[in-house]
Amino acid sequence: MTDNLQDVISPKLAVAIANPIFPAVDSLLRSGRHISTEHLDNHAFLMDFQNELDGFYRRYNVELIRAPEGFFYLRPKATTLIVRSVLSELEMLVGKVLCYLYLSPERLAQQGIFSTQEVYDELLNLADEGKLLKAVNQRSSGSDLDKQKLAEKVRAAIGRLRRLGMIQTVGEQNSGKFTISESVFRFGAEVRSGDDPLEAQSRLIRDGEAATPESLALEKQAQLVENDTESADEIDEEFDGEQE
Repeated sequence: MTDNLQDVISPKLAVAIANPIFPAVDSLLRSGRHISTEHLDNHAFLMDFQNELDGFYRRYNVELIRAPEGFFYLRPKATTLIVRSVLSELEMLVGKVLCYLYLSPERLAQQGIFSTQEVYDELLNLADEGKLLKAVNQRSSGSDLDKQKLAEKVRAAIGRLRRLGMIQTVGEQNSGKFTISESVFRFGAEVRSGDDPLEAQSRLIRDGEAATPESLALEKQAQLVENDTESADEIDEEFDGEQE
């Protein structure tokens, strides 16, 4: 029995799993959390055991990825054994706006601190407001109520991205202030090789398919099915390991 275990678990992997920090890091990764350099101990642990843990997670048909910006996350394959859900298109669009703000000069001018209102305003500035309102209500007339519902959806999207490690709250939990982590580059991979990353990210938001009424109608249908499945299985999850 011991020999068989040694064939599966290398000595270094055994050390990693025996580390007191492993259960917490493992739980975060499985919930879809992105672990960046801001999380010093967790990130250092993954740096030390990256190869061993990648082999470990591949048994679940997922990969432990270290992005060029340095953050870690799990990327599942189609046959993944780890439960996942999918970000809505509006959530992905908000993620792209966060990436845009991360690249913007305002990040330095404001000591890296942004607010929920700034994200909402930038979203309206960069994307088609009419299409965004259709995302909330396909019969939208542009009323104040429609805009209020859109603002609520944006706040909810920011809350979900916070739980994924994309942003860090500044001050009180409900302050609406936060800093943006480099892990938002999950939404900006296309700009890594661009001559002007800020302009490239702005173009991605303007051209994003995320705001077409047809795609968002399909999204709502998919979410209803997903929610029913989660209720039946009593699954409480925050994120998938991958949205690609």
